[in-house]
Amino acid sequence: MSVAVTVPAVGESITSGVLSAWHKKEGDHVVVGDLLFTLDTDKVSSEVTALEAGVLKIKVAEGAEVPIGSTVAEIDTAAGPKKTEVAEQKTETKVEKGKSEAPSLKTNDPLSKIGVPAPKAASMPVVPPASQTVPEGRVTRRKLTPLRRKIALQLVNAQQTAAILTTFNEVDMSAIMGLRKEVQEGFQAKYGVKLGFMSFFVKAVVVALKAIPQINAQLEGDELIENHFYDIGVAVGTEKGLMVPVLRDCEKQSLAGIEKELLGFAVKAREGKIGLSDLQGGCFTISNGGVYGSLLSTPILNPPQSGILGMHKIQERPVAIDGKVVIRPMMYLALSYDHRVVDGKEAVTFLIKVKEALENPVSLFLD
Repeated sequence: MSVAVTVPAVGESITSGVLSAWHKKEGDHVVVGDLLFTLDTDKVSSEVTALEAGVLKIKVAEGAEVPIGSTVAEIDTAAGPKKTEVAEQKTETKVEKGKSEAPSLKTNDPLSKIGVPAPKAASMPVVPPASQTVPEGRVTRRKLTPLRRKIALQLVNAQQTAAILTTFNEVDMSAIMGLRKEVQEGFQAKYGVKLGFMSFFVKAVVVALKAIPQINAQLEGDELIENHFYDIGVAVGTEKGLMVPVLRDCEKQSLAGIEKELLGFAVKAREGKIGLSDLQGGCFTISNGGVYGSLLSTPILNPPQSGILGMHKIQERPVAIDGKVVIRPMMYLALSYDHRVVDGKEAVTFLIKVKEALENPVSLFLD
């Protein structure tokens, strides 16, 4: 009996995806729970496993766009593993138990002297995968992934539908860097994670959102919705594109709790396991271009949010303090906001609140 392998539903608004990789080959014997293929959608990547045991018959090649619910393969449940596979398994078992294998002749022995023809290397036709990019002269043409298409569409929509304006400031990172150096060893020993910069920025944003609630609001039609929660999205760059997982209830979280969540998101992003629930919601976003060396930028809003904070590279610069020029580790901050919702005074005040909290990080423990 053959059982269909179908594309599972991964979200209400997702109607199709790209079968980006098969993890089993045609004719392989699979068991329940074996990873079959990876499905890339415009929001997340999902791994699909076998629900039945049997021999796999692939119907759709890698790189194809497939509708949700469509059949991409069949599993012949009546067929068992091939004899060669069974033999290989037995051989591996014998080797594991320490039994000696039969002696083999080396390919460089003079076999012709004993009347045995030298073995020929088996030749297999090389078939390029369906998703392989094809060079065309001096360019390479390939289709955009669903995620990249979604990112492109959302960024263009943000530019066209919101009145985006950016205001700038700079923050002296001396206090945070000194505090991190002082407590890092004990913090890591106690909580099992390093104390980074992002947790301070998340807490500083919460302080500023509480002070300027207009930025924690969004337009929906002709209504203005003001949020009374503090779910902060943190932009994460992955090989497949930008994702923004959301930290929930940040006003209730400790620095250690935030760092642990961020580490979990980083692991999920590397393994392609960030789920749809991780990306939903969020009332404000933080983007850290400084990890790539960016000195200054104007971040684009993450709709329907009304604000996004851009972090940048920490750079030692001369600054005037108490009438003297000193060298301090400085970071430029950029706040992009929707001018339809937020006035310039509110945006500037918000950024100053963030700056003040970061330059006096001990206050974040008292909030």
